[in-house]
Amino acid sequence: MAGIRQNYQKKMEAVIAREQAEQNVPSLLLHSCCAPCSSYCLEYLSEYFHITVFYYNPNICPGEEFAKRAEEQRRFIERLPVKHPVKCVVGPYDKERFYETVRGFEGEREGGERCFRCYELRLRGAAELAAELKMDYVTTTLTISPLKNAEALNAIGERVAEEYGVCYLNSDFKKKNGYKRSVELSAEYGLYRQDYCGCVFSMREREEARKTRAGEAAGRQEI
Repeated sequence: MAGIRQNYQKKMEAVIAREQAEQNVPSLLLHSCCAPCSSYCLEYLSEYFHITVFYYNPNICPGEEFAKRAEEQRRFIERLPVKHPVKCVVGPYDKERFYETVRGFEGEREGGERCFRCYELRLRGAAELAAELKMDYVTTTLTISPLKNAEALNAIGERVAEEYGVCYLNSDFKKKNGYKRSVELSAEYGLYRQDYCGCVFSMREREEARKTRAGEAAGRQEI
């Protein structure tokens, strides 16, 4: 994933400017990990694209969490005022496919190879559906997170989209206060915001971090 750092926000703006100049409103398949992350992305992109949101996240654990996030995604789309209509497709909860994908990397910290493999699993699913629906572009909301590797996401996205013959829309949605705006929209719409990425491994890391902080706080009180 190493190389010259690119400005993915400017790349996206260039694509939008070109489509606008040609008076096009292209179709876009937007892979979404959750409603909060999709909030700013949809507010921004729905001005320029006909969007189909694809909620495909077999990494999420437990199943109740998957269902809760899916329902919150649908609820948000129904309430958000948009210039162009937004559709929603909920993908299958094939969790065994996720575990097979990351096998051997279970012990890695969040942000490493395990995550890259998870990115590819979800982006490949999005590219496959985008090709099936004959969409003009495909992209993901994942780049809005300060904890996600935008360079890796865009590299993987470009590669799998090319395999399926779809144009990948480069992005770094956290730019231009995108992440800040997503937090604002989440508060405005009362969206459920989880405190872990979604998989059982990230859940364990968050729990370990909470216990560490609690232990440190207790230690300070004893001094």
